[in-house]
Amino acid sequence: MKVAVLAGGTSTEREVSLITGAGIYRALKEKGHKAVLIDVYLGIEYDGDKLDDIFEYDRDWAEGIDAIKEESPDLDEIKSLRKDGAKCFFGPNVMEICKRADVVFMALHGANGEDGKIQATFELFGIPYTGTDHLSSAICMNKMISKDIMIANDIPTPEGYTMKLGDTVKEIGYPAVVKVNNGGSSVGTYIVNDRAEFDEALRSAARYDEYVVVEKCIKGREFTCGLIEGKSLPIVEIMPKEGGYDYKNKYQSGKTLEVCPAELSEEKTKEIRDVAEKVYRALRLKAYARIDFMMDEDENIYCLEANTLPGMTPVSLFPQEAAAIGLSYGDLCEKLIEVSLKK
Repeated sequence: MKVAVLAGGTSTEREVSLITGAGIYRALKEKGHKAVLIDVYLGIEYDGDKLDDIFEYDRDWAEGIDAIKEESPDLDEIKSLRKDGAKCFFGPNVMEICKRADVVFMALHGANGEDGKIQATFELFGIPYTGTDHLSSAICMNKMISKDIMIANDIPTPEGYTMKLGDTVKEIGYPAVVKVNNGGSSVGTYIVNDRAEFDEALRSAARYDEYVVVEKCIKGREFTCGLIEGKSLPIVEIMPKEGGYDYKNKYQSGKTLEVCPAELSEEKTKEIRDVAEKVYRALRLKAYARIDFMMDEDENIYCLEANTLPGMTPVSLFPQEAAAIGLSYGDLCEKLIEVSLKK
């Protein structure tokens, strides 16, 4: 099968996406597929004749992609690399290569990748791709819209509201969480303990998005539950060794202890998996996803958000859950293609 693995882009999760894409690309090559790894924003500078044979080239498209830095990338520096002035988001030859593929494996994260825009473009061009459709992608990327849907479906989620810089602050008590409305990988997410910290977090979060979500901070244990075709996988408990589950702790090896399957009672395991499946249905998800949870000191469960394109880096949670049911990384990649082509 000819697979275009799409990664990179211009979101704050760019480096995470590239590592995810490199892992998927290498796994598919080992499985015998003809794969090409493409940076959706920078593209590939080839002429038409070379494009016709691009899936036959004997080269390592993931060469040089090997680690995630502790800090999120400098996006202005990335944008300066485009020779064409970047009037179009898609880099040189991206759409042409995707049209030649049997399927596009979406290894993108964050804005312009996980928010439904590229999914909608591919649907208009008739290009098959992995993951859920454009509508559910857009819904899940907007934290407040997805929260409203969860509330309407009696799914427990932390109390919160959306605001922007200059709006009247609604007091929900401290500690509180301030996070960008459209974002991921904990970039632009802050835990605040008083009004001064709140105001500073609001200014910082506003650098990433016009709107921010303010939520009551749930203290306790953190879990995540992946799903394939709406059926839940084993639960992972996430335990940062120091601080919270931020960008650095998520992607730097050894910073977080992850237990899969999570050490929970049979009752609580069933509850989290049942809620994960309910969230999947409520948000109209397709193919696969991962749902994040907090459990407070009284063992009440709260759904934080849904991830429509779960990370597939060496330390990512979704592959760990699949491994717990006997799916190797390569088998998981093929499985995600299989279930995505059904939608």
